[in-house]
Amino acid sequence: MSEVKPKVILAYSGGLDTSVILKWLCEKGYDVICFCANVGQHEEDFSAIKAKAVSCGASKCVVTDLRKEFVEEYVFETIKCNGIYESRYLLGTSIARPCITKEMIRIANEENAGFIAHGATGKGNDQVRFEMCSMALNPTVVPIAPWRDAEFIESFKGRKDLLAYCTKHSIPVDAKPKANYSVDENLYHTSYESGSLEDANCAPDESMFKMTTSPKDAPDEAETIVISFKKGVPTKITNASDGTSITDSLDLFLYCNKIAGKHGIGRIDIVENRFVGIKSRGVYETPGGTLLRAAHLDIEGICMDREVKRITETLAAEFARLCYNGFWFAPEMELVRNSIEFGQRDVEGNVRMELYKGNITVLGRESEKSLYNADLASMDIEGGGEAFDYNPADAAGFIRINAVRLKTYAALRSKD
Repeated sequence: MSEVKPKVILAYSGGLDTSVILKWLCEKGYDVICFCANVGQHEEDFSAIKAKAVSCGASKCVVTDLRKEFVEEYVFETIKCNGIYESRYLLGTSIARPCITKEMIRIANEENAGFIAHGATGKGNDQVRFEMCSMALNPTVVPIAPWRDAEFIESFKGRKDLLAYCTKHSIPVDAKPKANYSVDENLYHTSYESGSLEDANCAPDESMFKMTTSPKDAPDEAETIVISFKKGVPTKITNASDGTSITDSLDLFLYCNKIAGKHGIGRIDIVENRFVGIKSRGVYETPGGTLLRAAHLDIEGICMDREVKRITETLAAEFARLCYNGFWFAPEMELVRNSIEFGQRDVEGNVRMELYKGNITVLGRESEKSLYNADLASMDIEGGGEAFDYNPADAAGFIRINAVRLKTYAALRSKD
């Protein structure tokens, strides 16, 4: 009677690293089921990936189209929360990992697999994200991380060893020259790091970018669009220049990518702080996300109470930190997301914007739940208009009361 092999679900891309890991796991006696998530990678041939996985020893390869789920449950959630890490990074890789891990665990449960495996390195954030999300969703599934395994690292000290292993085991290798940087892609963003980009003073090559036109080469004519929101979620985009109107969530976001990328919007080049304590240089393209974030911040300005806005700004920073560090399925993240959800109940309306050579200019906004009152704000009306009882003379007492602690502090400092 043949021994039953332990099953492992491998996050598989079809690239060099995960193809080597696939064969290595087979040699270690695992029944390897590969999983490839379609989260909108550019020009990916999923049929070829599936065939390669099986040819390299996988018992099967599951490809799941997660694009709509990714947009609705992760991308739009991040837009709604104004998620941005260290004031610059829009969390493109960070939000994809819980989406992918959730499906991996679903497959592991379905296949009765006791293990999952990934190709994340021991220096990056992704190892944390995959494994923290996995443990939160099914604590009994054991993660395997070959790039932290002493035997694996001893066998594969670099690309040369990986290629020699491929030759030995007849693993097909992409004949195209490898770019001198690594790329992570999904429909929210494309990220570039490592290789030549490890020199923080080395500018990225223009040929590298996939989602955006250089602002220098963007059209000389601006385009005007209108983005509509309901409870903080984008519900429609309308191109006022050509009449295009889209409401389907996935198509809406893909169109945001297309039109923002066309006008050179959404590139950043930063040095960020990884959760593991290492500073990392990354170059990112997030055209649609940059566009929707700008629109969402603007519609909040007209719909959201001042103190609710102040509190949700602190929650947005916490959302970004938790997301970046791999705590998507943690109880504190539930608290943050539900609190922000409550604050978004009246965030609805339309934002009109002009796109031109890397710039987003807000032209106007409107909402049926607006807190803005033109008479109350007007410098030409002494009071608050017919609807509000506002006396500018009251401001004198308001200022004096708020200055009490400042006067007290000044008195203390005068003794220095």
